[in-house]
Amino acid sequence: MSLRRAAIITAATAAIVLGAWYFLEAPLNQMLGSTVTQVPVTQKVVALTYDDGPNPPFTDQIVDYLRSAHVHATFFVVGKAVQAYPDIVRTEVRDGDAIGNHTWDHAHLVLLSKKHVERELDEADAAIASATGVHPTIFRPPFGARDFLVLQIARDRGYKVIMWSVPLPSDWTNPPPAVIAQRVLKNVKNGSIIVLHDGNKGIYGNRSSTVAATKLIVTALQNEGYRFVTVPELIRLGYDHQSVPEGPREGEGVP
Repeated sequence: MSLRRAAIITAATAAIVLGAWYFLEAPLNQMLGSTVTQVPVTQKVVALTYDDGPNPPFTDQIVDYLRSAHVHATFFVVGKAVQAYPDIVRTEVRDGDAIGNHTWDHAHLVLLSKKHVERELDEADAAIASATGVHPTIFRPPFGARDFLVLQIARDRGYKVIMWSVPLPSDWTNPPPAVIAQRVLKNVKNGSIIVLHDGNKGIYGNRSSTVAATKLIVTALQNEGYRFVTVPELIRLGYDHQSVPEGPREGEGVP
């Protein structure tokens, strides 16, 4: 095979892979169906969200800091981690944070059968309800991976599918906290949805950099006049109180 032909094949393969990624995982892609990304608001409000927890002690440290800073966030939790650490999720709900479904074990949903996808959502929902008394009404697919089937299954269960608008800062790779914060802050606008990771696909992961970056991000945005709201609150603000699913509120259904 000539070098020119090999280069053409390599380029074509890369284009196919990039196209597949955009179609299945790019957060702003709406071709598969409507999801929530940047919410149209004029107020200086943002939603700070966390994926993959709960994961002690790092989730506890984040929750304690957010409480002290009078900030509400949204935690997209993994069912098996909720089952292992229910007290953390109860505390999040008591603090007024919102809880979202992030599947039972952080599976890549587009690779699964219909029944398996349904089980991923249903078992996570059951774990969250058992821990808190609240059934979540927002859902974020792991890796952002979704297709028509995944979105339909989520909507059949009453979920609002939540993506993000600020590019992921790769905090799971543990760069310095200032790097994580800089990657986030340069992309924040009114109505932004920020994603950080307090866990590691439902198992232990060192998230000390994310804890420190949270403090930098919150302090910087508060100094710029931003207010932090949960994802359900952001949706209500952005769509003028239209009928949208609500997340858990402070104290609701907590045993």
